[in-house]
Amino acid sequence: MSSQRCLKFVQSVFESFQANSGLEPRLLNGLRVTAARPGVVNFELPIEKHHTNRLNILHGGTIASMVDLGGSLAVASRGLFATGVSTDLNVTYLNSGGKIGDLIRAEVTCDKFGKTLAYTSINFHNEKQELVARGSHTKYVSFAWKDPNNIVEEMSPKPEKKE
Repeated sequence: MSSQRCLKFVQSVFESFQANSGLEPRLLNGLRVTAARPGVVNFELPIEKHHTNRLNILHGGTIASMVDLGGSLAVASRGLFATGVSTDLNVTYLNSGGKIGDLIRAEVTCDKFGKTLAYTSINFHNEKQELVARGSHTKYVSFAWKDPNNIVEEMSPKPEKKE
């Protein structure tokens, strides 16, 4: 599976979130998926006023929402269009994510991908390349395997040929 094909699929899943969810189009409307390969997704968000807290820095709730979305996109990078439902979400905050006008970047990994559960982890960096936060997100994906839009076979690692 080419990275370009994976990126297009992940972007299509994100577009579905934007079109059908109540949260993502309001809170994460400026988010851009910048890269994807099976099991790994990168994205960035320009910080705007509605992403900040009363100190005018990136709100922890915005980061938590990106952990949730990021986990879903990591699952999508393995070929599931329906990305399951959350069973667990964790965020650890380490530094300021930035202020209005700054850019926060994330890399999310699908650490384990099974028939029932998918486990993801994510790191966020600010413009100074400081680790801002890290998170984890567990998804129940059992019913997601039935979605006709899935392309799991295309995203699966190919067995190495023995010579």
